Amino acid sequence: MTAGFRVSIYSQDSLGLGHLRRNILIGGTLLEARKDSNVLLFADSPVAPFFQVPERMDHIKLPSIRKVAAGCWEATRLRIDEGELIRLRADLLCNALENFRPDLVLVDHMPGGAQGELVPALKALKRTHPGCSVVLGLRDILDAPEVTRRVWEAEGAYEVLRRYYDRILIYGSQELFGTCSTYRLPVPLLGTHYCGYVVRQDPVKRASEIRRTVRLPQRRYVFVSAGGGGDGQLLMRTYVQAVRILGPRVDFATLMAVGVNAPPEIRLELEAEARGLPVRIVPYVEDSRSHMAAADLVVCMAGYNTLSEVLYLKKKALVVPRGGPSAEQRTRTRLFAQRRLIDALDPADLSPEMLAQRLVEDLGRNDYPAAGEAIPMDGARQAVDRLLEVVGERAYAASA
Repeated sequence: MTAGFRVSIYSQDSLGLGHLRRNILIGGTLLEARKDSNVLLFADSPVAPFFQVPERMDHIKLPSIRKVAAGCWEATRLRIDEGELIRLRADLLCNALENFRPDLVLVDHMPGGAQGELVPALKALKRTHPGCSVVLGLRDILDAPEVTRRVWEAEGAYEVLRRYYDRILIYGSQELFGTCSTYRLPVPLLGTHYCGYVVRQDPVKRASEIRRTVRLPQRRYVFVSAGGGGDGQLLMRTYVQAVRILGPRVDFATLMAVGVNAPPEIRLELEAEARGLPVRIVPYVEDSRSHMAAADLVVCMAGYNTLSEVLYLKKKALVVPRGGPSAEQRTRTRLFAQRRLIDALDPADLSPEMLAQRLVEDLGRNDYPAAGEAIPMDGARQAVDRLLEVVGERAYAASA
């Protein structure tokens, strides 16, 4: 490995902020480990980069796309044909990677990128910069096994994995969910590694400081979050209605973060519905971990990052997973609820009356999260260690 170590990260994140948050954290951890490194992030979130990026990391914003069904995509903002948009994104990726000449490419979630857009760039890199290592990073759960296998077979993702990838990193625990066997992943030359969950581990702010910042009264407090907010409107509306149903039984305050991707009219609608209730509504919070840590109960959806933070902080959480189109959130919710790490409410059962009942019950419960189960939460550090091993293996092979 030579001075001026260069890393590219491909982060496709059309609906939420989870992939973006995770990849910025991994990139930042790598920059701390290798002071001579530079990271170029490819992101397509409509609000990218949103999170503050560290020194020596920059990003290229791809035109945004969104997933409408398994294997089907459409433009988020541009009114152009899907094929034209994918060609545009593929050309941007290919040109940037060939000119940046990374020593390592970390690809998030999709071996060939959305609609195979990354394959021409990987092919060109292997030809013009054969010393470049390519690694796939996967969250614990992708979708229903049969859906992922069907889509990956149809898109040639398994073949792309076998042809171009040196290693697979899984941001989860094999004891909790066998990602490799579930999705029948091929084993690359340098193997597959479970890294644990990727979550920030720096200290959280004091609860009193959080309450003062958001002007919450000194009583029990519920933090409600739908992550990026792209599809959290139903949970938010139902929550406000549940608080109104409780009426005088409400002995807690609420801070509701609607999410940076939520349509602006949703916040206005929620504020009107919550008028007169002990509910404070904000677009987003800068430090979700500290707000979670300060809360007596977290009400949330089941995105990877949100539940990773819940587990890391050992918080009491009532989780309402996304109903679709992917089975990812429902699967993760079921997995964690079975171990009594969270309480869960199926989206099919979500109603103001049911949510009101569960809010009262969960605020009074002390039987979860279950103690004693050791879940690895140092995924960013483990991932960086495995990434640097790959580059070291390449360098050794080249000098042998």
